[in-house]
Amino acid sequence: MTTELRIGGFVKLSGCDWPGELAATVFCQGCPWRCSYCHNAHLLDADRPGEVTWRSVTTFLRTRIGLLDGVVFSGGEPTLQRGLGAAMQEVRALGFRIGLHTAGPYPDRLSEVLPLLDWVGFDVKAPFDDYPRLTGVPGSGLRARDSLLRLVASGVGYEVRTTVHPDLLDAATIRRLVDALADLHVTQYALQACRVAGRTDGDPASGAAAAASAFPDTLRARFTNLTVRT
Repeated sequence: MTTELRIGGFVKLSGCDWPGELAATVFCQGCPWRCSYCHNAHLLDADRPGEVTWRSVTTFLRTRIGLLDGVVFSGGEPTLQRGLGAAMQEVRALGFRIGLHTAGPYPDRLSEVLPLLDWVGFDVKAPFDDYPRLTGVPGSGLRARDSLLRLVASGVGYEVRTTVHPDLLDAATIRRLVDALADLHVTQYALQACRVAGRTDGDPASGAAAAASAFPDTLRARFTNLTVRT
């Protein structure tokens, strides 16, 4: 049976997509949400043909056995694609560890692949009741919260991270988000600045200052590990 995975891009070596690991990154095509600050806007359209074949990815990975730590499936939103689990099984069979970047729009599909994963980078957009303002999709916050609960309960390693756009997340909103994450027993959290290049909203603000200053020391104790990326 042939694995079907629509791939919008492939990075053969990355040191930033999985903290502490050397990985290849597969960028899956398609996402159900439309966040204005998305820096991979070319990956949003689920109907856009893939630019890289899955066969070419696995052919390359066979030449990197013992040289790379793992493979990260990113996007877009990888769990949109039904062939994700089969692709991960192939990668696992080659001996690589597996990471996933997801925002959690498909809780059941996330549950299906959790047993195959070693690590998840989970994007939390905002307080869950505020998601539609950022994603443009009603009910998206409920789906994200459900997925996050399943991830935390699974025991799989993870990092929850929030991209700070200065016009969308102020300090009060971030504090409310912190409370929500603490209530869900999240221990690993990162705030990261919004990138300029590739965003769909045209706002030139980087968000770096907001990411650095909107998280006062009094809130750091809420997490076992906190990272601020400016």
